[in-house]
Amino acid sequence: MLSDSQRVSAANLLWAAERDRAPIDPLISTFPDIDVVDSYEIALLNIRKRIESGETVYGHKVGLSSEVMQKMMGVDEPDYGHLLSSMVYAEGTPIDAAAFCYPRIEVEIGYVLGKTLPGEDCTEEDVLAATDYIVPSIELIDSRIKDWKIGLADTIADNASSAGVILGQGRIAPSQVDIGSISAVLFQGDEEIARGDASAVLGNPTKAVAWLARKVASFGVRLEAGHVILPGSCTRAIDARPGDVFRADFSEIGSVTVEFK
Repeated sequence: MLSDSQRVSAANLLWAAERDRAPIDPLISTFPDIDVVDSYEIALLNIRKRIESGETVYGHKVGLSSEVMQKMMGVDEPDYGHLLSSMVYAEGTPIDAAAFCYPRIEVEIGYVLGKTLPGEDCTEEDVLAATDYIVPSIELIDSRIKDWKIGLADTIADNASSAGVILGQGRIAPSQVDIGSISAVLFQGDEEIARGDASAVLGNPTKAVAWLARKVASFGVRLEAGHVILPGSCTRAIDARPGDVFRADFSEIGSVTVEFK
């Protein structure tokens, strides 16, 4: 475990890396004693700093929600990060790829909460009852660690590699669809480049949202009414470069498009 001053130092390194688009070495190389609790506290130091500067919490995201990613990281549960107001991008507005270190996209089902979720005891039923609607979404991820050479401590401390979110126009209530059976196809231009199913996310993405509500409660955080929750990707992550145009088509809930310049 790190000291308070070491946590502040790590947070400052990540802050500068994002500000200057100058990735840093993996945190474990600088802070060999870093653990998961340290990593979450490091992330929260930078989130609080951004909120104090005027940003607001737009929602949260779950990372490492697939069995493959958990095995790769040597963990048995997901991780999470915050989505802030500065991370929200509108469809039809090109995103500057140069504003990020190593931008990638992921295809996800977004949950828009109409009610604040319970904390430690949150269930999947609670999530479905509190969700106003689900929406097609693309998450923009980035790493402030050199060449995406991340371990668990790196991605958690780096706000779960969060960078942005784009929501499509489709809206459907959870009661009107079997969320776990939704599938998604990702196109780059007219070419299909990836496809996947919502069931890749812990068997059902609703399970990931309930896990998230319980997990953040231990850090004094709640998933509140109005928040957008991204439970994890249906497909592999795809690198994003200037000129790329991606469209994710979801069964049942429509599509979402993102363009990079």
